[in-house]
Amino acid sequence: MPANRRKHMINRDRLVKTFCDLVRIDSPSGEEEAVAQELIKRLEGMGLNVQRDDYGNLVANDGGDNPITLSAHMDTVEPGRGIQPLVERDRIVSDGTTILGGDCKAGVAAILEALESVLEDDTPHGAIEVAFTREEEIGLVGARNLDLSLLKGKEAVVFDGEGPPSQITSSSPTYIGFDIEITGRAAHAGAEPEKGISAIRIAAELITRFPQGRLDDETTFNVGTIEGGSVRNTVPENTTVVGEFRSRNLESLDGLTLQVNEVVDEVRKLFPGAEIESHLHTEFETYTLDDTDPATQRVKAALTELGLTPEMHPSGGGTDGNV
Repeated sequence: MPANRRKHMINRDRLVKTFCDLVRIDSPSGEEEAVAQELIKRLEGMGLNVQRDDYGNLVANDGGDNPITLSAHMDTVEPGRGIQPLVERDRIVSDGTTILGGDCKAGVAAILEALESVLEDDTPHGAIEVAFTREEEIGLVGARNLDLSLLKGKEAVVFDGEGPPSQITSSSPTYIGFDIEITGRAAHAGAEPEKGISAIRIAAELITRFPQGRLDDETTFNVGTIEGGSVRNTVPENTTVVGEFRSRNLESLDGLTLQVNEVVDEVRKLFPGAEIESHLHTEFETYTLDDTDPATQRVKAALTELGLTPEMHPSGGGTDGNV
């Protein structure tokens, strides 16, 4: 290995410790303050200027011009409280009672170690800028509210997603959520059920008419939750159906939007005494990276220099990169 490559290798033990320290800090979506304070301490300790926007996102830089922003999110999904990481040879796992928190604290730790390893060796480098966001896991909320005036960079690399370090997410789908609120008519299930209109029965009619699962290589559809009824002996008056569909194909999205609306209209006619309200909303939109784009080429070149073979791979999920 060339001498200059050896000099710039990361400190593996420090990286593992940083990651484990971070996942031990509870930071479910909406409760990121403790980990934010830890990151502020670390970033300021590196001599970086740290700012927070009104939403609580962190932006730090060294004042240089034209940086490539390195970004990751601070929050984790549940169950993510009281995480106890276990180092098992070349793997880090949770104790089985919680998630590990690798999404996205592996990305946060990687960014911190990259900065520390470069700065401690006084390695020549470009301008430094990082952005750590809140509430990615509940709809990219932090990134949507990020104060872009704090950023000096025009390009960013988002450290999120599964796969090996050589993998670049080449595309990500548009995500459309739907919320359907059904109002039937309550009645005593034993004394006068014929006077009731079951909101759960209506929900079942809707769900059986919707597509489910993977529809093609680019498109999925899912009903995620159904909630309704109050007690065992009452015809349920209210039910909510929540779901989503996503695709990298805009024609498929248009077709599914039409299909959801048509199914709601069909079922509405079957139950004229009930009310069915449907709300569709776009959570994030698709993107596709051009393999010839200069930013993509720079990331590929960096991976190649590290001895990795860059691979472009589509994703079925979303990240802050979709915003």
